[in-house]
Amino acid sequence: MAVDIAISDALVLTVDERNRLYEHGTILVDDGHITEVRKSADDDGAIDATHTIDGDGMLAMPGLVNAHTHLELTPLIGAFSDLDLLEMMGSMTAIYGRLGEGDFDYLVEAGYELAALNFLLGGVTTSNSMDVRPSTGAETFGEAGLRGFFGPTITDLFWDVPVDEQFDRARAFIDEHHDTYDGRIQATICPHDDWSCTRDLWERTAALTDEYPELLVHTHLLELEESNTMARANGGTDSLGLLDEVGLLDDRLVAAHFRVADEADIERTAEADASVAHCPSVFCYWNPDAEMQWTPVPELREADVDVGLGIDDHYWHDSYSMFGEARQARLAANVKRTTGQYSSMELVRMLTIDGARALGIGDEIGSIEPGKRADIILLDVDKPKFTPLTNIPAHVVNNATPADVETAIVDGEIVMRAGQPMTIDAKAVQERVESAVDRFADEMGWELHVGGGEPPGSIETIRDLPKRGPVRLLSRLALQSARDKLPF
Repeated sequence: MAVDIAISDALVLTVDERNRLYEHGTILVDDGHITEVRKSADDDGAIDATHTIDGDGMLAMPGLVNAHTHLELTPLIGAFSDLDLLEMMGSMTAIYGRLGEGDFDYLVEAGYELAALNFLLGGVTTSNSMDVRPSTGAETFGEAGLRGFFGPTITDLFWDVPVDEQFDRARAFIDEHHDTYDGRIQATICPHDDWSCTRDLWERTAALTDEYPELLVHTHLLELEESNTMARANGGTDSLGLLDEVGLLDDRLVAAHFRVADEADIERTAEADASVAHCPSVFCYWNPDAEMQWTPVPELREADVDVGLGIDDHYWHDSYSMFGEARQARLAANVKRTTGQYSSMELVRMLTIDGARALGIGDEIGSIEPGKRADIILLDVDKPKFTPLTNIPAHVVNNATPADVETAIVDGEIVMRAGQPMTIDAKAVQERVESAVDRFADEMGWELHVGGGEPPGSIETIRDLPKRGPVRLLSRLALQSARDKLPF
């Protein structure tokens, strides 16, 4: 009986519970699922299949999971690279404020297309994105054959969009996009973070989760020292305590960053079965405080918290590479602490099965096992840089790049083969992106050229910044910081 896809004679890194590695392995896929994984037989190249793939010189592994990201401003990659931190934050806040008002739709559309194209090319088969207006993203990733979680940002202290409008927008997005494209596109509920949301907004978010009990809650948590300060300003003991009080500290929570978590935070997160997305590159690039602790990933993993890797705002650090994110996780942790914080296989698992588990779909994807959905990538390892092929997990997390991905399969469909996207017109996307960036630069007065770029002057940036929300945010933080210093 014929199957849909037969991959034979490949190196197969299964990332199953035993981390089995076949030096010559065969994978059979039918009706979107993996049906067989085994050592190759001599005649496997002749298996009756709609698509046969000769895996000689290839490494088959699960598709990569980007557990936390933002995608709308993808065309601005390179625009922020050489700004100082305050310039970058000011420019970003001004742009996000206008996105919240519905501006720059042309840039957003181009951004989602460019992100989908580059993630597909780089083996990222699943992404979890928090954006301002994600409808286009859900449709773009769905049409590209990719798997994605999307949700609109909700916040009352980051911009000036009326809160009622934000919640109406969230409900409309969920009703239209959740569980679409054969289940590959899922909606999420996205309160922005624990320093730009009031208690009232957290309580309204909890009420929204009651309406949609199957949805994940995706947020930035314990990212900055100000996180716990704002929680106290909101009447909580600390950030996790506040979330627990309103009913959001549970197995639906996906918390990005978690940089300032302590032992008690780790224990409470483990008890709640919540998950964490670790995004090392963005903080290596834009670290606001050299003395701030690094995300305690080894301790989280030791406590059985699912920790995936995320690329975050890739246009802030100019990289689409999830392989690079794994390498950066190791290097940053070793520099901050001591060597040996991770084994290579631990990092492979964080790129795949642990990221899938963090998003609640570890029983569906993240490893190459019979019964799971077929999200598989093949890397061309018949290259000098991979010679000799010793310690495959180390090659994946230390040496591999997106350019090594030769084939990508999502949900049993081949979306890229021989390095060529099957579901996206790459040239057309490039042309639309270049046009969108030219228009944006003209409208904003932002100089962007092959030698670099200059954002608008400070007066123009201040003019575009949200006013009411950030003023309330800063005043709350200042007042609570003063209270914290009182001797009682």
